[in-house]
Amino acid sequence: MSWFPRLAALLLAAMFCCASLAQATPEPVEPTIAALRAELEKMPKTVESSDDVSALITQLNSITAATEKFIASRTSELNDLNARLGELGPVPAGGAAAETPDITGRRATLTKERNAVDADIRLARLVAVDARQRATDLLAKRRAIFEAQLTERAPTPLGREFWGDLADAWSGDIDRLQALGSELKASVDTATEPEHITAVIFSLIFAVLIALPGNWLAERTLTQLAARVLPSGRLRRSLLVIAIVATNVLLVFLAVRGVYTTFELHGVWGDQTRRLGDAMVQSSIFIAFVVGLGRALLSNGQPSWRLPPIPDAMAARLAPFPWLMALVAALVWLPTQVNAVVEASFAAVVAAHVVVALALTGMIGAMLLRLRAVQAAPQEATAAAAAPAEEAERPLWVGIVLGLVALILVVIWVLVAVGYVAMASFLALQLNWLCIVLAAFYVLFKFADDLFMAVVSSHSSFGQRLQASFGLASRTLDQTAVALSGLSRVALFFYMLIAIAQPLGTGPGEVLQRSGKFGSGVKVGEIELVPGAIFSAVAVLVAGFIALRILKNWLDSRFLPTTALEPGMQSSITTLLGYVGGITVIAFALSALGIGIERIAWVASALSVGIGFGLQAIVQNFISGLILLAERPVKVGDWVVLGNAEGDIRRINVRATEIQLGDRSTMIVPNSEFITKTVRNMTLSNAEGRVLIRLPMPLTTDASRARDVILAAFGQHPGVLSTPAPSVTLEGIEVGFLIFQAVAYVQSPRVAGSVRSDVLFSILDGLRDADLPMAAYPGIPSPPGAPAPPPTVAAPPPGILPGTTA
Repeated sequence: MSWFPRLAALLLAAMFCCASLAQATPEPVEPTIAALRAELEKMPKTVESSDDVSALITQLNSITAATEKFIASRTSELNDLNARLGELGPVPAGGAAAETPDITGRRATLTKERNAVDADIRLARLVAVDARQRATDLLAKRRAIFEAQLTERAPTPLGREFWGDLADAWSGDIDRLQALGSELKASVDTATEPEHITAVIFSLIFAVLIALPGNWLAERTLTQLAARVLPSGRLRRSLLVIAIVATNVLLVFLAVRGVYTTFELHGVWGDQTRRLGDAMVQSSIFIAFVVGLGRALLSNGQPSWRLPPIPDAMAARLAPFPWLMALVAALVWLPTQVNAVVEASFAAVVAAHVVVALALTGMIGAMLLRLRAVQAAPQEATAAAAAPAEEAERPLWVGIVLGLVALILVVIWVLVAVGYVAMASFLALQLNWLCIVLAAFYVLFKFADDLFMAVVSSHSSFGQRLQASFGLASRTLDQTAVALSGLSRVALFFYMLIAIAQPLGTGPGEVLQRSGKFGSGVKVGEIELVPGAIFSAVAVLVAGFIALRILKNWLDSRFLPTTALEPGMQSSITTLLGYVGGITVIAFALSALGIGIERIAWVASALSVGIGFGLQAIVQNFISGLILLAERPVKVGDWVVLGNAEGDIRRINVRATEIQLGDRSTMIVPNSEFITKTVRNMTLSNAEGRVLIRLPMPLTTDASRARDVILAAFGQHPGVLSTPAPSVTLEGIEVGFLIFQAVAYVQSPRVAGSVRSDVLFSILDGLRDADLPMAAYPGIPSPPGAPAPPPTVAAPPPGILPGTTA
């Protein structure tokens, strides 16, 4: 490893040299408004291809950026001049004669400068507006070119016309290819000259060593380094995948860039071969990324490090596909780039589209067949063994996705057969690009989640250090980790959408512009219904509600359980989020449809009339439901008494609340009942229940013994809480009877009835065993063996019976 310090020293020296050169480079002179206007005026007014549009848009963006920079610098200068004029104050009432000539001259000079700067700013803003308008027109032009290319129909490859056109253009294409071949031969002759051949061969050998053995050695080194340095866990696997892919891309870039630079320095490239070389560098980097990503995700060498949950058999059968994808990418790249370099005929371009569509779809079709074979193998083995083994069922969404991909493949083949080869080629490229982007962002999603869970959560070593240093609670760290993971995934999701839409345009704004117009639309009153806007509104609704559902599930299963909120409050938060999120999604859908709030004022007026007549009860219940969720006088899980009904609250909906009664039936109560009527909440502030027993006993009863018997009955029951302790009080003497009141507490009011019954049985048995008689009713004989009550003892007072409970 002695070469590593030398290489590091060379890299550092190169960085310092680049920095010194950058410092020595003089700063560019700021262009004037006249120069920017002249540059804008000399741009061509017409374009013929998408490449011309891209070049002009890049130029317009640079003009706009320079103009904005000019406006920013002049605005600060204008503010400074206004401040200096403000220091001079306003012109006196008497005019110039009322102040000194120096102040008058200074004011005139500053006013002149201020007016000149203000004029420059106004001119610059006009240039910026013109540049933006021109860019908008160019985007519309490119959109039209793009749509025309996709919808252009060519001769079908199954007919004679296709092959006839290809034969007719063959001679011209051969001449163009011969010109390219002559340039390639000249480049080879230049490379084999004695003064160049040593450097060329050395660069080629160096590139091969870096791209093949270098990548293999780098992967093994990274794997061993990760096993030694990184702690075991999910982060190690996701970080290793990213490191392997980045290393593969970096090494391949160094290899191909080294060869390209060597050829450039030794004059090997010609005009056409240089364009091929540039395309080769970009394609090689892309192929290295795809191959590295596929091999890292499959991890056939070390299945325990595999990031996605792929069975070993499936991973083994998919192992050749990263290399097959590289081969297909090369086959797709070669005819396309050669046609672009030599400016081949239209027939050759159509043939290249056919090759691209068939090659890419053939590769995806072969992958689907491999996946089907892997899934059928375990079923055959189970049937042969005739063993009652349970197999993991494939998720439904996987089958739907595979079926959709197969349908797209059939559509592409049909498009090729009927002659829409440009659209077929575009769909095939977009399908492959979609698969690559999804695989790449799957790794990033996993890495983002693993990173925050392994660094911030209370289970990580760093999280434990934070907890010890700052006194943070474990729950706080877990909440922070889950929140950061969710935010990072949301950000990555939007970047994924931009990456998926990248082949459609230069950015998401252009993609939205392309999808914004599919027809002229129909105007109904003040509302214009455009087909493209309808599709956009439906897409916003579907995507919005799916995102809202995912967010609610994430809150329910991941974030809210890490908080100190009780389950009822968690349910209330999720319900409120559903209401607010649903209203927001609908508002965005209306905005995408072109219906603003001001355009639906008549709908609001009609609704107000309807509310005044027949919808007031519904609105009242809806508002009451929001009040219940916000103020929370009752919540999910409370035991409430409403009128003659009592039970547990199971759910608070937008209109009504569900209460489960004691007989397991459900009572639907409008929310307004909880707001306008008296509700008894048995568990609002205290979840404990109370057992109250009142016993009338004769005056001759030994009160102390009776109290001991009652307390012993309470103490023997496991459902009675020891804190607060049970108590027995003697309320007084009523109509010749001693009134004992016993109070005990249980864990929940729901079990108070059963505990009270059990305790009463125990009390009666205890009183009988202690020969303590209960008060008897007139005409009812006392129990056998019990002393007769005094003749002066009357019946129990009204409303108090032996064994009465509350």
